[in-house]
Amino acid sequence: MMEEKLAIVTGADGGMGQIITKALASAGYSVIMACQNMTKALSVCEVVRQECANEQIEVRNINMASFASVNAFADHLLIEKRHISFLINNAGILSTPVRRTVDGVETLVSVNYLSPYLLTRRLLPLMSAGSRIVNTVSCTYAIGKIDEAFIEKGKEGRFLRIPVYGNTKLALLLFTRELSDRLKNTGITVNAADPGIVSTNMIRMNKWFDWLTDIFYRPFIKTPEEGASTAIYLALSKEVEGKSGCCFADGKEKKIAARICPPVLQTKLWNETELWFAKKNIRLD
Repeated sequence: MMEEKLAIVTGADGGMGQIITKALASAGYSVIMACQNMTKALSVCEVVRQECANEQIEVRNINMASFASVNAFADHLLIEKRHISFLINNAGILSTPVRRTVDGVETLVSVNYLSPYLLTRRLLPLMSAGSRIVNTVSCTYAIGKIDEAFIEKGKEGRFLRIPVYGNTKLALLLFTRELSDRLKNTGITVNAADPGIVSTNMIRMNKWFDWLTDIFYRPFIKTPEEGASTAIYLALSKEVEGKSGCCFADGKEKKIAARICPPVLQTKLWNETELWFAKKNIRLD
């Protein structure tokens, strides 16, 4: 019996998430849309089924701000023992002010880093040689900094959403590279997709002067289709077969400065994250 062609996309009802889901569905994959807003996701699911002539699209609830929800989602799949071809960690937020999750951590850190870390680690037993993991990062990783307060607060000192967001995306990039190193003999690949600055609901102009910013800046921001193209490329292209531990933007590999992702930092963050989950009695395998 042939293994099922199954893809999982978190945040599949969002701007880029919908585009990624449609691309995978059009390529003949069964897709699990992992979403929090079930009403919106079910509506998107129906559209994808019709437009792609693919009935193997389903919606499952996941709240990336709750480790219990992430574990419940993973447990369901592990019980089913369905082989995963692609895991696209696409969900992400950029919010302010400080918000603590039910687990007591900053929401940006939970949604953008800790939950993708947890979900990926839990689902690894369902992957094999040829499976691909794609993590959506951001160009803001270049301003990121991982300090002692990162895991629970996002950063030391005053909360500022852009620096904290950059920290979470740097952490996800470090996770990508470290996981790649640890999977190097398995045939499972993991890469990061940098979509650039994309015109989605994540970008909100709320300050009194933001209407000027919107007029002059937004026309140069990428469309969701343009932003999603790199994640789609990393999932479906034969050109990146066997390629792992890299960051891509606009369909091309980016050279990451050694100062941004030193191996010692990626290993340190992996170990600290693993220890943090262990202290919370949250299993990773």
